Amino acid sequence: MRNKNHYHRSTFAVGLALALVLLTNLTISFVTAQQSNAPANDLLTGNWVVRAPNADGTVRLTYLNLKQESSHITGSIRVTQFYYLITESTGGPDGFTLTGTMKDGTSERRVQYEGKLVGDELHIATRRRPDAPLTEMVAHRAPAGEGALPARIPPPALHKVPDNGLARTPPMGWNSWNKFAGRVDDATIRSIADAMSSNGMKEAGYLYINIDDTWEGGRDAQGNIQTNNKFPDMKALADYVHSKGLKLGIYSSPGPNTCAGYEGSYGHEEQDARTYATWGIDYLKYDWCGARTLYTDEEMPAIYQKMGDALRATHRPIIYSLCQYGRLDVWKWGADVGGNLWRTTGDIRDSWDSMSKIGFGQNELAQYAKPGHWNDPDMLEIGNGGMSEIEYKTHMSLWAMLAAPLLAGNDLRNMSPAILQILTNREVIAVDQDRDGKQGTRIWKSADQEIWTRPLSGGAKAVAFFNRAAAEALVNIRWADIGISGKSRLRDLWSHQDVEWTGTDYALTIPAHGVVMLRVSR
Repeated sequence: MRNKNHYHRSTFAVGLALALVLLTNLTISFVTAQQSNAPANDLLTGNWVVRAPNADGTVRLTYLNLKQESSHITGSIRVTQFYYLITESTGGPDGFTLTGTMKDGTSERRVQYEGKLVGDELHIATRRRPDAPLTEMVAHRAPAGEGALPARIPPPALHKVPDNGLARTPPMGWNSWNKFAGRVDDATIRSIADAMSSNGMKEAGYLYINIDDTWEGGRDAQGNIQTNNKFPDMKALADYVHSKGLKLGIYSSPGPNTCAGYEGSYGHEEQDARTYATWGIDYLKYDWCGARTLYTDEEMPAIYQKMGDALRATHRPIIYSLCQYGRLDVWKWGADVGGNLWRTTGDIRDSWDSMSKIGFGQNELAQYAKPGHWNDPDMLEIGNGGMSEIEYKTHMSLWAMLAAPLLAGNDLRNMSPAILQILTNREVIAVDQDRDGKQGTRIWKSADQEIWTRPLSGGAKAVAFFNRAAAEALVNIRWADIGISGKSRLRDLWSHQDVEWTGTDYALTIPAHGVVMLRVSR
């Protein structure tokens, strides 16, 4: 027979346990109810990341490092090459708007995000341009500190980088960005090399095939830059391009990220330069972009000097192209940091307005061009479809008068005979490649008509008559006013014919947005 006291003690224990469970559940329910009614003062606080896979195996990252205090949100937004501080905010977890700003040289950039918290996900949207549709994304929490800017490395003391002896005439070749942007890959580069080596462009002087942004992967454990899956073997690609009698160029940035948000050379300048040399690279375009998150424009010379020194230390002949959009009067210091060419403007577009504004705006820079060191008004748009053949002839003529690098940007594998003839006009190219390296200047302007001249070797000169108007124009000139005497020989560089002339005056009919280009010799 069981002990009655034991039975009663057991019954009491079970009852007590049940009571404690009920009490605990009531307490949890009460706390949960209290939390659900609590104000959402800091639900957004934390580090959030959007991981958007790219087709090349890399990931596009957007970080929002937020601190919420009631309805006020502060923090930062880091995306591709940009780093914004949140300066305005409205709303909270159920719906908010953030405005970020960043200093970009002497101007200010702004970005705006809309969003709301949905469970454990942060749903956000932004517009790349004011007139663009919303781009919607989903962010998840990330560890604190992930995506933060790296520590700032102080710029080195300035010194003069010795001339590398390259680019004694303006570089000629092709660049991938204007036509292919982020779609460029190994197969495209090989087929462009095939085309350039067989269609007459190589014989006309085009040698460099330059890969622009989006080739980069991450870094290995030793910090060596890697290619992404679009470029499985950069050394093999360089060997292929070299086998065609051509040269290969590549792209990077002095910042942590490139313009498209890929891996930059920040803190790895010497290492990357050695890698390029090992691969067999012949040309580097170095784009400021991500560096502006860590450095001011005034620090540009020292930052570009780092890569100038690094390239020189490889002992491989690598042309050095500075791409920083003409800031800080780069033409005054570009050569001193090792630059062979430097961008003088923002990005060109395939339109008459863009091309003409850039090209005709170079007049004051002529004194800074010389063999080995060139003003660069950006790449050619010839053949991309945004201008007429007449306008493309003006584009080619103007760049030749400017002693500008001639870097085609169209699809060389599929272009009309007319476009190929424009790009390979040997007589116009000879002006661009003149060994004296003196840039042309404007000597006359009336309304939308201009005359530019360029001194050439052997006492010759190039004269270009431009009509910037949207209608045909008649231009009357006096030969003496542009330094042409009765003993001069005139050669029309587009009709490929000598110009017969008598007397002291000459009347030229120039088509809308057109050009007449002459070589004057004795």
